[in-house]
Amino acid sequence: MREMRIGHGYDVHRLVEGRELILGGAEIPWEKGLLGHSDADVLVHAVIDALLGAAGLGDIGGHFPDTDPAYAGADSLGMLAHVVELLEERGFSVGNVDATVLAQRPKLAPYIPQMRDGLARAMGIDPSQVNVKATTEEGLGFTGSGEGMAAHAVCLIGKEDRGRRPVPADGA
Repeated sequence: MREMRIGHGYDVHRLVEGRELILGGAEIPWEKGLLGHSDADVLVHAVIDALLGAAGLGDIGGHFPDTDPAYAGADSLGMLAHVVELLEERGFSVGNVDATVLAQRPKLAPYIPQMRDGLARAMGIDPSQVNVKATTEEGLGFTGSGEGMAAHAVCLIGKEDRGRRPVPADGA
């Protein structure tokens, strides 16, 4: 039997002027970008947290602390590739990822294929195993007012059973 695990990730970053907007590794032309220690790619960060959570490996802050100068301006897709290596070292592979970006503006639909491809490439999986969606929050909350962006991600990871046998109900 194949061991399967699910994970959920969530991230949020403030929008500011003077920064590039990077989502799923795609540079999106816009007047504002996301503020953060790395490239602040809220979508990739949510995916990283989902994968780490599914594998029981903590969270993004534990692996890539914002107090470490090594991650200043870091490429989040590179961080994602590193996380996938950690999973592979433990025998896990990525089954699929489904993610949603919450942003009032800009319209993200034209960039979703590029985001999907970037995520798939960093994880070493087929783009058909990655789904990216974008939604507004109808002007509500910090994402609706344009103060920031958020992302949710869920994933399925698995590994082959290495001969473990289930314990019978009677304990024999």
